[in-house]
Formats: sequence, C-alpha cells, structure tokens
Amino acid sequence: MYNIVKKLVQHGTVTVEYPKKNTKSTYITGIPEFDYSKCTRCKKCISVCPTGAVVMTDKDGQRGKFPDVNADECIFCRFCEEACSNQAVSLSNKFELAQKSRELLRAAPLYVGDKDVNGIDYELIGKKLNQKIGKKFGRSLHIREVDAGSCNGCDYEVQALNGPYNDIERFGIHFVASPRHADMLLVTGCVSRNMEEALVKTYNATPSPKLVVAAGACACSGGLFKDSYAGRNGIDTILPVDVYIPGCPPRPQALIYGILKAIGRL
Repeated sequence: MYNIVKKLVQHGTVTVEYPKKNTKSTYITGIPEFDYSKCTRCKKCISVCPTGAVVMTDKDGQRGKFPDVNADECIFCRFCEEACSNQAVSLSNKFELAQKSRELLRAAPLYVGDKDVNGIDYELIGKKLNQKIGKKFGRSLHIREVDAGSCNGCDYEVQALNGPYNDIERFGIHFVASPRHADMLLVTGCVSRNMEEALVKTYNATPSPKLVVAAGACACSGGLFKDSYAGRNGIDTILPVDVYIPGCPPRPQALIYGILKAIGRL
C-alpha cells in the first residue's frame, strides 16, 4: 500500500501517451543485441538459453556463423548476457517487436508448424483476412482475452492495459466477457492439453471477420514449455494467427503496439 501511495505522489494520475510519445526506459529489458566485433563464437549463450532461442546464423559481411536470437522464443531472461565473458551480448530496451508473420521474428527459418496437418497455410489465410478488416475495425475493437495455459505473467500485463496508466480504451479498444461480442482473441499460454478444445470452441464462437493475436513467448512458440507432452508449441499449431507479440511477458506498451499493428492503425 505504501508503494502505491508513493507512486501516486511521485507521478500523479497519468495516462501513458504511447504511441504518440515513446516511453522507452533504461530499466526495461527487451530483445538481446549482439556486438559481433567482441563475439568469439564460444556458444555459451546458446548453451544457457532455456528456450533454445539463441541460434547460429549467417551474418551479412561476416565470415562464418554468428549467434542471433529467435524473438518468438526469447523470454528476455538475461542468461545469455550473464554467460558472455566478452560482453558481446546485452539486453536492449526495444519492445516494439510484434509482427504479422512469425518468420519475421526469427533469425533461423521456421520449418515446423507453417501448415497444419491438413496442409492449410494459415499464414496465407491471415494475410488475406488482414486485407479485409481495415475498414471494419478502423475505429473500434472488442477483445476477448483467453488464457490457454499460461503462468499468468502475460495476463497481469494484459490487465494493466485497462488501468488509468495505460488506458487502452482511449483507442476505442474494449475487453469483453464473451467471444460472441469480440472482434479479436488475445491469447496467452502455450495451449495446454486441457485448454486446447476450449480455445478452439472460443475461436468458433467468435463472429467473423476476426483476429487472433498471440501474446507472449509461450503463445508464439511454446516458450519454456516447447515440445512438452502437456501442451502445444504455440497457438498457431491449431489456430490462424494474425500478429505475434514476443516477450516473457510483453510489457503493456508492447501489447498496445501489437494490437494496433493487427488492426492497421500504426
């Protein structure tokens, strides 16, 4: 309680002016960045990464393979930074990472999950749908959030969107209690075995045209729970995804960036 009162006295009642005013801060952890002039390719960063997000790839103007990061799998844990004795990797404060294609978040190509078992290219479906929704969702949007097996870290950040500090309703964006009233599903979690059927039913109950946003590393790729017997490797294994928002968890501004990107308002 003391900390809450202290914050109110220090900052007053405020509403973040993002995205008109950028609010990047030095204490915010974002995507890892590499300084290849210091890198010895010892692969310590790869060995300590808990999700396998750090991979060796070819770099323009560099001979041989160098480490890089798959943003859809990265949880911003700082293990790679701590393991590097040459200070060749450090976490940036870049959080505007959301993309409409999972491939754009990756340093290494994605070979698994591009199509479902029936050969349906969900990425193509998502692109075609995106061409039709601009006029329909240009001025307002209703979101149903779905926890499909998360640790609740992402859900706490989603909840913060509705507070007076971030105030996402100033964009005409509202959270609703029923998928039947929703234009967008904002999904967190890796899709656990017990939530898989519920997520599909929620998607089917949402009227078309509709959007699906994967929020957090688990929803994007499975995160720490990737290749687990108890869940899926992200929600695009069972649903078409329009925007991926990486992070563990993604901060509220990153969520706003991804949501606005989904409806073409950036």
